[in-house]
Amino acid sequence: MQAVAPEGIEARWYGGLAELPAFIPEAPEPAPPEVLRLREHLAAADAVLFCTPEYAGTLPGSLKNLLDWTVGTGDLNAKPAAWLTVAPPGRGDGAAATLASVLGYVGAEVDEAICTRLPLSRTDIGGDGLVVSPEFRAGATEVLLRLTARRRDSGTDRPDAAIH
Repeated sequence: MQAVAPEGIEARWYGGLAELPAFIPEAPEPAPPEVLRLREHLAAADAVLFCTPEYAGTLPGSLKNLLDWTVGTGDLNAKPAAWLTVAPPGRGDGAAATLASVLGYVGAEVDEAICTRLPLSRTDIGGDGLVVSPEFRAGATEVLLRLTARRRDSGTDRPDAAIH
């Protein structure tokens, strides 16, 4: 997303997914350091875009774990959000349904008209780890533009959008 972000949109990647400890309801405070880093990352975001494959008919467990850490915290409450699933045609509905459910539960402002599926195969990824498919890159750019427009419509406009 950083590579395709248009002028005026700063896309930041949260890279701590694997370091998040397993969520335990009523975990003692203070929260573990990586959870605090996640919360700081979300607080700095004007909007949040989730990008995920589908795994066993739903979200990968690590992404669901991240979302579990946001329940009851207000980290995503009233924050514009959308998702992009990279599942192939005929798949991805389970991941999208789980995201819709959890993001609704935490009060994120999801515009499902922005949410989309952009299938991605291993051959679409270059040696540097970036997506090389022109169709995917164009679709990802469109998602960023629409999410930024949604964020502006919600009254949280700042000159430069930070999409996390």
